[in-house]
Amino acid sequence: MGEMASVDITEDEAQLYDRQIRLWGLESQKRLRKARVLVIGARGFGAEVCKNIILAGVKSVTIMDHGVVDEQDFCSQFLVPRSEIGKNRAEASLERAQELNPMVEITADKEKIDDKPDSFFGNFDVVCATECTTAQFLHLDNVCRENNIKFFCGDVYGFFGYIFLDLQIQEFMEEVTTITNTHEPTGEPLAKKRKTEKTVQNTKGTETYVPLQDALDVDWTSESYAKRLKRMDPSYFVMKALLKFCDKKGRKPSPSEREKDIESLKEFVKEELTKQKIREDFVPELLLKDVFAEISPVCAIMGGITAQEIIKTVSQKERPHNNIFFFNPLKCIGYSACFGV
Repeated sequence: MGEMASVDITEDEAQLYDRQIRLWGLESQKRLRKARVLVIGARGFGAEVCKNIILAGVKSVTIMDHGVVDEQDFCSQFLVPRSEIGKNRAEASLERAQELNPMVEITADKEKIDDKPDSFFGNFDVVCATECTTAQFLHLDNVCRENNIKFFCGDVYGFFGYIFLDLQIQEFMEEVTTITNTHEPTGEPLAKKRKTEKTVQNTKGTETYVPLQDALDVDWTSESYAKRLKRMDPSYFVMKALLKFCDKKGRKPSPSEREKDIESLKEFVKEELTKQKIREDFVPELLLKDVFAEISPVCAIMGGITAQEIIKTVSQKERPHNNIFFFNPLKCIGYSACFGV
């Protein structure tokens, strides 16, 4: 990641990326043009991530998915045409993905994650994983840590979504605005509004991130975390219940099994809350009723946020979220919080 600024921008690239170079600067764009990104899972959420980072102008994107296109894809996956139903999802996404930006190298990989050697992931600067089991997420995070690769994982369940970031040690530049009072005190009453002067400076910062395992193993009975519960949104526990559901059932909650799946989720939530000595009504039941299918607008929101954080990470422009971002459908808001520290 430290050598990102060494690549040159061609005249054609400078013309294509003119607006974003004005936004985040030439050096940041150079870093993006050197970045190799792996996106695992090409459903609606993964497609949105791909779209945004391809348009941003990274060097390459590898779309990895061993599944085949089905009717469910057409609710939110805009990269696959209906004529490709029954074919591999990653390969079916290639043509439309490439049309977004011919200057980005885009390839498809239809193998399963578990069939890949750990050395495979060393070919990338960023790994973004979706549609995985908890064990797969944890393994990928460990591999990325060993190879200094920036790791993102997350998913969308109906109107609910989350992303986790493990950037290990992340350096960045951010603009800090300082407002100073230029009024000279004379002891006389102020007849006019005080004059102020605004100064914007680029400041270097560093953030430290914890592994996914630490973020999932929070002890809510500890004094520091028990205090957080009073002002905390319940999305963290919804995420854990959904991960457990997918691990146990081998699938996401299904609209065709809605009532049974809601009961299973309620049980998983209850188990976690009881274990952590938290009252059972901390997670509203209504929140568990909004986690079915992949909803296109939520995929767009979460895919946009994820791509934004990838761009921040690679370009080293602005402070990325640390370390989980949630979208809560009941409040219709997104927020970031740090767990496991």
